[in-house]
Amino acid sequence: MSDFVSSHEGVIRLSFFVGILLIIGFFEILVPRRRLTTSKASRWFGNLGIVVISTVAVRLLFPITAVQMALWAKEQGWGMFNTVGLPYWLVVVLSVILLDFIIYLQHVMFHAVPTLWRLHMMHHADLDYDLTTGVRFHPIEIIISLGIKFAAIVLLGAPALAVVLFEIILNGAAMFNHGNFYIPLGLDRLLRWVVVTPDMHRVHHSVFPSETNSNFGFNLPWWDRLMGTYRAQPSRGHLDMTIGLKQFRDPSKLTLPWMLALPFTGKPGAYAVGFRGTADEG
Repeated sequence: MSDFVSSHEGVIRLSFFVGILLIIGFFEILVPRRRLTTSKASRWFGNLGIVVISTVAVRLLFPITAVQMALWAKEQGWGMFNTVGLPYWLVVVLSVILLDFIIYLQHVMFHAVPTLWRLHMMHHADLDYDLTTGVRFHPIEIIISLGIKFAAIVLLGAPALAVVLFEIILNGAAMFNHGNFYIPLGLDRLLRWVVVTPDMHRVHHSVFPSETNSNFGFNLPWWDRLMGTYRAQPSRGHLDMTIGLKQFRDPSKLTLPWMLALPFTGKPGAYAVGFRGTADEG
């Protein structure tokens, strides 16, 4: 199984990425949650263009993938799960859960450290919210995130299967919970006990700092509830809330070159975790 996963990792991940993108995209057309305020074609070109640039940058800078790192750690006998005698299925489940918690902590860190926030604010500068917002991350942030992920895989001793499952789930969840499609409110209340829903994560993309610094989870919703960062709804409601950051409101700057330059030229604003703000700002 590990050899198959390692040999076909790229095809497996790409297939799930394209499939989930098409499914979420279909529901965004069928039952949209909010009316988009900017050009969808322009945004999609920039947001998906960033994915291509990040993918190329990672391939050039890292000689191995996360799955290969997991296999190497297993060969060396490194990591917690490579030294304990737990059933394989349990190790896979625990690895996926713990990796998700580490991503939650990483997300909080990117909001708390000013230099890292400069990179991460490109994700939040999108003026609309749809599935492509979920893949809109600066290439440098992707590279730093991969380094953190490698370290976590080695420390945990996560098996290759768990790493592939986690990557697929994380990418799929990011597109799902950034999706601009309607889920009945009763169903949403139930779902957000087991998965981060679009309505739950959309609060995180509010223009108000107090709401931006909440609901950090991408996949599992438990961490926000346990760590006190959960916020049920935006103060102005989902249809009237403003998406993005206060300092970036010009639709003409949703271009690929501007997105790449934003961390080095844009103002960070009052969005660091230490500046939590109030619920009725603006």
